[in-house]
Amino acid sequence: MSLGFSSTGLEVPEPIRAQLRQDDVAARLIRKDATLWGPDAESEAAIRLGWLDLPASSRSLVAQLADLRAELAAEGIDRVVLCGMGGSSLAPEVICRTAGVPLVVLDTTDPGQVTAAMTDLERTVVVVSSKSGGTVETESQRRAFIGGFAAAGLDEEQIGRRFVVVTDPGSPLAETAAAMGARAVFLADPTVGGRYSALSAFGLVPSALAGADVGALVDEAEELAEHLADPDNPAMQLGIAMGAGFQAGRDKLALADAGTAPIQGFGDWAEQLIAESTGKEARGILPVVLESVDAPGASAADVLLAVVGDHAPSQAPSVGVTGPLGAQFLGWEYATAVAGRVLGINPFDQPNVTESKENTQAILSSGLPDEQPLATVGAVQIHGGNGLLDGVDLSATDGLRLALDALLGAIPPRGYLAVMAYLDRLADASAADVRAAFARRTEHAVTFGWGPRFLHSTGQYHKGGPQVGAFLQLTGAIAEDLPVPDQPYTFGMLQAAQAAGDRKALADRKRPLLHLHLVDRAAGIGQLLDALG
Repeated sequence: MSLGFSSTGLEVPEPIRAQLRQDDVAARLIRKDATLWGPDAESEAAIRLGWLDLPASSRSLVAQLADLRAELAAEGIDRVVLCGMGGSSLAPEVICRTAGVPLVVLDTTDPGQVTAAMTDLERTVVVVSSKSGGTVETESQRRAFIGGFAAAGLDEEQIGRRFVVVTDPGSPLAETAAAMGARAVFLADPTVGGRYSALSAFGLVPSALAGADVGALVDEAEELAEHLADPDNPAMQLGIAMGAGFQAGRDKLALADAGTAPIQGFGDWAEQLIAESTGKEARGILPVVLESVDAPGASAADVLLAVVGDHAPSQAPSVGVTGPLGAQFLGWEYATAVAGRVLGINPFDQPNVTESKENTQAILSSGLPDEQPLATVGAVQIHGGNGLLDGVDLSATDGLRLALDALLGAIPPRGYLAVMAYLDRLADASAADVRAAFARRTEHAVTFGWGPRFLHSTGQYHKGGPQVGAFLQLTGAIAEDLPVPDQPYTFGMLQAAQAAGDRKALADRKRPLLHLHLVDRAAGIGQLLDALG
């Protein structure tokens, strides 16, 4: 079998395993039985189980994509930029990192990162990927690249042929692709949700054009698929472990790539799958992506450690999942569906994802809020939310440290701290070091997400999961903004509106929130890390 499961020190109550076996969950899931998650979930599940067919149905894409890649190469087009968010970008990034092939992933509204992606246009093809066809980030990026190609001297027909589109049938993007004369349009299976779409056109098209062997991914998944009706298959065991961990109070799943494994960055993909699938109805499993197996946050009373690409380590409790990337994708999707049944939630809806999006649109229409900082310390402007900084002397020389201490002190029992960075994840990459720095100072789980991409991922858990989070939002000054062609806003305005919209969503829930605005990004990140010791 292409997937392996092991565990250390994890006790699974026999009633959980026995109930799943008695209910014939493995076989019913393979039959796409939409009643598995209860009557409230049945209508949604009935149109969201197409991912089980992908190991077979996606095989027809392999030859098409090889031909398209060869066609592009013959024209000297060998650089692939992917414009997509969430399920449209996370899997291709893992696939290409693991394969060691270059893919420029644009899943941001930061004007600096967008500008940096708009280079080498003479050899660039842009994959625009959106299930709904109306994702504001992706549509803004598409407009920017059209402007960039036009400025480079391409005519309308030539510009159209620099775009490949992946979307669902009948979406606005499908119509736009036809109107602009896109080189190729791939219509994905509409019964596959975004976070379950790794083995669909959303995962395979950009990856294959970049040079990854997507045929091997399909083979790996198909080998596992042949065993998924077995009630003791490794994906079922993983799902049981996730559910049992939750029931035992270990509702934080720390995800780490094995140091010796070829799979790279798997946690970033699994994070969306797990958080968006289980974080609702005031409960859920919180994925915590670690830098390594021994990174801060790998062990705590409410944490289950999961290692991707190796056997379970000696530290307990932990699980290990071995096997190639294609099998990992399918296995974790299956396991998450099983965990949803154990938790008693619908793993296919995302009822709170649109909230921050709606807030963003309202702010873009009415204007950005005029928020004055409570204090400025060096390159950092300090804003507090929901009384977090009441009584804190921010004028002190260590005012920033005191603000961070207040945030750490506001994490409730069995809670977590989420760091949300609306910055450039390439130019400001050192901001990610904040996660481990916080984790060294608290027993609570600490997550890190780049905005706005986390809004399509853990954003669901933040709003719909247990309300035990405390939040740090990082924003930064913009050196040079970039207009969104034919729109009344710039990328910088859109980014600021997304950050403000998310702050409102958290404020409405009265969650502890610290907002730090970096008037100099590099200096501000340095100050923040210094203040954390």
